[in-house]
Amino acid sequence: MANKEALRELQARLAERMQAVRTEQPGQSWLAVDCAGQGVLFPLRQAGEIFDVGQVMPVPHTQRWMVGVANLRGGLYAVVDLASFLGLRDAPPEGPAREQTRLVALNAALGMNCALMVDRLEGLRHAADMRRDDGSAGERPAFAATRWADAGGKVWQEIGLAELAGQQQFLGIAG
Repeated sequence: MANKEALRELQARLAERMQAVRTEQPGQSWLAVDCAGQGVLFPLRQAGEIFDVGQVMPVPHTQRWMVGVANLRGGLYAVVDLASFLGLRDAPPEGPAREQTRLVALNAALGMNCALMVDRLEGLRHAADMRRDDGSAGERPAFAATRWADAGGKVWQEIGLAELAGQQQFLGIAG
């Protein structure tokens, strides 16, 4: 009898949640990460799975930001240190600094087996909780979309992963 009651409660909660989802306004959401102290936002629809940095095999004669390749769930992925690619540092973190480092795979729909090495995950961010930051609207690459600021005043750079994956500099890994 207790199992039937628990099942009814679960069904009721699911029905309530599904109704809430239908009435919610669609909004923009991001995966927030840290790259060498810079807050970066990846659109959730363009980001894929998140992995610990296991064994990454170096690939000779590549750009300094091309860390190597890794086997992620049976697929071979190029691993790019995003902070190095963006010019925020010279080399990926080592030792204790690497403990929080993660790999964020690009969504499979982008058609590229690539994972971005980031220093730390910062959680999810939603447009409703952010405001556009036009403070330094200087020249930015095409993949560097809008800058946002959170309630605490921290500035976040949105990076369009689809645009990044199609940029010639990003595709030119040969050193």
